[in-house]
Amino acid sequence: MTHRLTISSAVTLFLFFAMTALVQAAPSDYGKQKVVYHINYDNPKKEAGALRNIQNHINAVGAENLDLKVVLHGNGLALLLEPEALSHTKMKHGNATEDMKAKVSGLKDQGVRFQVCANTLRGKKINYEQDLYDVDKGDIVPSGVAELAKLQAKGYTYIKP
Repeated sequence: MTHRLTISSAVTLFLFFAMTALVQAAPSDYGKQKVVYHINYDNPKKEAGALRNIQNHINAVGAENLDLKVVLHGNGLALLLEPEALSHTKMKHGNATEDMKAKVSGLKDQGVRFQVCANTLRGKKINYEQDLYDVDKGDIVPSGVAELAKLQAKGYTYIKP
């Protein structure tokens, strides 16, 4: 009886360690990924949720295995719009609070690229250098929707959280 218990314990212990090894190995199972997240809504809770999804994606796959872009157009620019810049734009909200900026910076530090639609900048009277958080000329794309289509044609997986 003791011998059976010892074998049973050994098998259970082996299975436990084998499952632990599989769970720890899971991120590499995803392989390399090219992904574009699409944000075109002005809802700070949804925007924060999207940023959480992106961080969860990075945690699961590994930043070194991801080419991840976020395309912002239309009302989605509220995510990066400084609240004090709101009065001279055609936007309803500026959601770039200190908390939101910290999340964006953390994602950028992991290689995430945020791309901003030039059409929206013109239409909403937004000056990217003064009104948006941490956006430079290289982050501007001519058209958000055209950029989404271009990236999908290049094999990026489209996600709209």
